[in-house]
Amino acid sequence: MPTADLSKRERQIVDALYAMGEGGAREITDALREPEAFDVVRVTLGVLEKKGLVKHRTEGRRHIYHPAQPKDQASRSAWKRVTRTFFGGSPGRALIAFLDEAENKLDEKELDELQRWVAAQRGAKKGKS
Repeated sequence: MPTADLSKRERQIVDALYAMGEGGAREITDALREPEAFDVVRVTLGVLEKKGLVKHRTEGRRHIYHPAQPKDQASRSAWKRVTRTFFGGSPGRALIAFLDEAENKLDEKELDELQRWVAAQRGAKKGKS
């Protein structure tokens, strides 16, 4: 199931699980800073599990939940979705927009790494010509 189809609460819970790695309903509720939402979080975790987005293991009487999809796979999927939705499928335009944000300034090491990546991409394109 695409994560774009999640409700706001479902997205908050999945995001909390990705940030935490794993946790029970109480830890997730604490991460959301909404102690009154414990029952809603518990029920929503069951819904998310039925949707195939989270899994659990049992420790005593507790269910410990974790995302069903590895974080790197989920981030690639999210990046593709954002790129397709907002940038016409162009990863270059998406990257430029992201890097243009004032708080996304790269340090010298990151600029060097990006420069090496661009040079490698140009070399790969020349090799195909």
